[in-house]
Amino acid sequence: MTVKFSCEHSIYAFSKDHTPLARVASGSQVEIETYDYFTNQVKSTESFTSMDWNQINPATGPIYVDEAKPGDILKVKIEKIELAEEGVMATGKDLGVMGDVLDQLYAKSIPIRNGKAIFNDQLSIPLNPMIGVIGVAPAGEAVSCGTPGAHGGNMDTTLITEGATLYLPIFVEGALFGLGDLHAAMGDGEIGVSGIEIPGKVTITLEVIKGYSIPNPMLENKDSIVTIASQPTLDEAVKVAVKDMFSFLSPKMPLSSAELTMLFSAVGQTQISQVVDPLMTARFVVPKWVLASYSISIFV
Repeated sequence: MTVKFSCEHSIYAFSKDHTPLARVASGSQVEIETYDYFTNQVKSTESFTSMDWNQINPATGPIYVDEAKPGDILKVKIEKIELAEEGVMATGKDLGVMGDVLDQLYAKSIPIRNGKAIFNDQLSIPLNPMIGVIGVAPAGEAVSCGTPGAHGGNMDTTLITEGATLYLPIFVEGALFGLGDLHAAMGDGEIGVSGIEIPGKVTITLEVIKGYSIPNPMLENKDSIVTIASQPTLDEAVKVAVKDMFSFLSPKMPLSSAELTMLFSAVGQTQISQVVDPLMTARFVVPKWVLASYSISIFV
């Protein structure tokens, strides 16, 4: 049976002090309804300029997962993403990469029709539904849902989409999982500070993995494994993502450090997730055929 959670139960920070909405067993399938990034406040430039900035980036949760303990891994299989019929985009002065050339705040409604986002009368954008905010409670102080980190959070990574499996380090008992900030479409970087922000529903399966630990989020899809890192600069994020992959694969592969480094340089892909949040997020992607060559399974 699928357990359903309403967006009326939202948090604006990941925190060990939050009271969970409910407890679910490891292996449970849950359906999570979400507001958009703006808590459904924005439909136009006028509403963007008058919105309550204390109500941005909500995540539905938290959900307590039985058996989850610090040092374990929470496996999040993304089964389905369902989008509303209308999204919104916003940007403006002092926001994102282009904030220095814009003179005010701007927002526009984006209808969703027949699998496309209608940008204007001449231009429709193919959808790539993905989850911007997804994570667990950190061990220390609360972290705003707008900030990414080792706990996950606002990673804005386009690979976190239907069919992918995200692996999150667990820092507190029960994990205290939440997600939100869906996008109907978003480019890597999210340079204008928003993708096509949209309400929706996400169906996931939550499972606790014992006997393994990871320092930062990892992701698996049909083609690749991915390490994701968020740091004060993009340079630092890239280095952490690459070194996390090195630490993960080195014990599993009969290669010297030099050989594994050369392999990464030949087949690995360094990619940008986002450059507009309080920390920058990068990822390092290794094709699964590399693992298959050595009969490597990820967490088995």
